[in-house]
Amino acid sequence: MADVVGRVREAFARIDEVGRPEIWIVLRGREEVEAEAAAVDPDLPLAGTVAVVKGNFDVAGLRTTAGCPSYGRVATADAPAVARLRDAGAVILGTTNMDQFATGLVGTRSPYGVVRNAVDPAYVSGGSSSGSAVAVALGIADVALGTDTAGSARVPAAFNGIAGLKPTPGLITTDGVVPACRSLDCVGVFARTPKEAHRVLGVLADGPVAPPPRRPGPWRVAVPHTTADLGELAPGWAGAYESAARALDMDLLPVDVSPFVDAGDLLYGGAFIAERYTAVGAFIAGGSPDLDPTVAAIVASASDIPAYRLFGDRERLAALRDEAMSALGEADALLLPTAPFHPTIAEVAADPVGVNARLGRFTNSTNLLGMASLAVPYGQVDGRPFGVMLLGRAGTDDHLAAIATAPAP
Repeated sequence: MADVVGRVREAFARIDEVGRPEIWIVLRGREEVEAEAAAVDPDLPLAGTVAVVKGNFDVAGLRTTAGCPSYGRVATADAPAVARLRDAGAVILGTTNMDQFATGLVGTRSPYGVVRNAVDPAYVSGGSSSGSAVAVALGIADVALGTDTAGSARVPAAFNGIAGLKPTPGLITTDGVVPACRSLDCVGVFARTPKEAHRVLGVLADGPVAPPPRRPGPWRVAVPHTTADLGELAPGWAGAYESAARALDMDLLPVDVSPFVDAGDLLYGGAFIAERYTAVGAFIAGGSPDLDPTVAAIVASASDIPAYRLFGDRERLAALRDEAMSALGEADALLLPTAPFHPTIAEVAADPVGVNARLGRFTNSTNLLGMASLAVPYGQVDGRPFGVMLLGRAGTDDHLAAIATAPAP
């Protein structure tokens, strides 16, 4: 039987121990959370699970700010994903810091403070779901909710040495979540292991989620022809990626990865960014003093994108989607590094747009292509976490979990 109150007390003790106030937008009071924990049915599937929620989700009674205090309003009800966590027995500690309006992969674009990496505080946490990832990595929370439009549930997972699950688009409702790009947004899950992340997916999904299946033969995993096809990677990361691929002990199928990278270039280099202006452009145009200047400039720049450009980009994306699925062929999944490098906080401050743009090389295309993805930790390089990412066709979330949790040979 789960000791729900005891786990909550451990979480608050850990909060005191690590001293990371930048994790939080709203941290609920200890007595309130303990009282809620005491009322949890210990037989529920997530009883004894401590959870945190990214600050763009509605949590009843808390301010939903999406990383911008002046935008905030008190939520009158939980977002459905939050409600499903609670109904399964999880206890919510509070809402977590994020890149403002979920615009960033760095974790530095917030008036609530820069979220430092869990392993090396000189490095970025990754974003935009920065506080959620760090709370899990530091052992405060068992699971966390984030969102993922361009990699925001996977890049922070990789940088902090945990699992980050981005399900098939539409599998978890985004109702009650402040949109970034509504047509591309997904709810993401952080956990210490891929197995736990997939278990939580089963609670959150709108429909049934199959458990990781067994396969009579080896899984078939696509990889680039050579690591040179991945472009420039941080020192040591090409070797770490090759090691991760070998460790799968599965059938590796060399494929052309360029359609996946090229499709990702459309997310910020094309007209799709105009949807961010639809979401929060009118608010940003008001010039609130707590706007992050980089975020405000990115969203404002989307206001004059002509409609014809969007139609052209949609046609280009359709062609790239066909190329990508053809390249995937008979493979069950594609294995890529989650990110090409891991910047320091100082490096991001010196070039906030350029560094951020390069971080999404492998993650930007996933939702544009309608795919599922699972970021998996794979050891460390130079004392900091390194991670890889599985991508699969829509509806193959269970396959990705099976590949990620397959026993070592």
